[in-house]
Amino acid sequence: MSENQLHTAVLLGHVEFINRILTTNPELSKSLNSKGSSALHLASAKGHVTIVKDLVSVDSSMCYVLDGDGRSPLHLAAIKGRTVVLGELLKAAPPAAAVLTAAGESCLHLCVKYNRLESMKLLLKFLERDDKLLNWKDREGNTVLHLSVAKKQIEIVKYLLNNTRIEAESRNANALTPLDLLLQSTRDLRDLEIKQCLEKCRESVARNDTDISEINKTTKNSAKKKHKHTDWLARKRNALMIVASLLATVAFQAGLSPPGGVWQDDFSGNPNSTIRADKPHKAGQSVMAYTLPKKYGQYMIFNTVAFLASLSIILLQVSGLPMRKRRWMWTQMVTMWIAISAQTLTYFVTLVSMTPKHVERTVYDVAKISVMVWLSLIGVVFVGNASRCVMYLLRKYGYIAEKASEAIVNGEDEEDDDVL
Repeated sequence: MSENQLHTAVLLGHVEFINRILTTNPELSKSLNSKGSSALHLASAKGHVTIVKDLVSVDSSMCYVLDGDGRSPLHLAAIKGRTVVLGELLKAAPPAAAVLTAAGESCLHLCVKYNRLESMKLLLKFLERDDKLLNWKDREGNTVLHLSVAKKQIEIVKYLLNNTRIEAESRNANALTPLDLLLQSTRDLRDLEIKQCLEKCRESVARNDTDISEINKTTKNSAKKKHKHTDWLARKRNALMIVASLLATVAFQAGLSPPGGVWQDDFSGNPNSTIRADKPHKAGQSVMAYTLPKKYGQYMIFNTVAFLASLSIILLQVSGLPMRKRRWMWTQMVTMWIAISAQTLTYFVTLVSMTPKHVERTVYDVAKISVMVWLSLIGVVFVGNASRCVMYLLRKYGYIAEKASEAIVNGEDEEDDDVL
């Protein structure tokens, strides 16, 4: 159904004309326009308080109706920040505050999504002790605290933590808490203040739920280890992303610009010549592929391995998968070793192919020594990480005494966490 007289009058804000229409034909308040919006939807979005009062006095059930976009009049008032209108709608139909959008979002989600703090405060007053709606999760498993932390809305985060019983440790569909989301997001000047608020709230909950002696003996150490574990993962993720991006850029450029460059013109070939360079070739093809085909094959294999390994790390980092375990980070670190090693071999192949015959022996000797040193370094790093893995498994399955385990956690493990 297209717009009727009531819809047009609401858009223009003609209060007296609207009263006449509602008096003579109140059923028009239930009619929907072509976008599925009622007159109450339009009045709520426009912020016409008097018209909203008149419409809900005729039929308050329209507060529950969703428009073509899956939103009720309360949703539109929250999105637009129409606080007074929102109050009138809540007075007329308090249960309408629990109506969800077609996307599974509550009014509180919309307030956070569009940064409407005052509207959110009003809704929370009406909800009072309705913790179910306060901690409601959208289709991605995010509570309003998850959204406010992701959007770096400091004022909303503080209000939720200080004035409501929001679950600060709730996990979304990716098993991430609000603090985990903060640590994985792009760095910002507001991060420190938000992090302090979340940690303070968590400590307060721990004090209320746990005995003081238990906090001193267990909770303090486990919280410290969890913080350290999360910080370690965040540092390693950032370092891997930077190094992987650099290696991918270098490998991509090396693939497009092989040693010796590319042919600048087409050549049909010289059938009487035994020189490889005189064979037929086309502009844009690699010169090295004709002059040194074996070394060119080695060059492209190592360079491609480095390129794909680097892209794999970047893909895992931006995929949004829940990689909060050390074993995932170790897998990415091994992939990075492969990428760096392949890039190193690419360099040596390039160096050898560009070296003249009269100094080729010297270059080979230097390359051998360099490769041996490089393999030794890789071996040391591998043994170090393998030792850490073994100690972790022994500690996990109880093969190490409790005191020795605590010494590892408080001493050796702190140093090992900074080793790539």
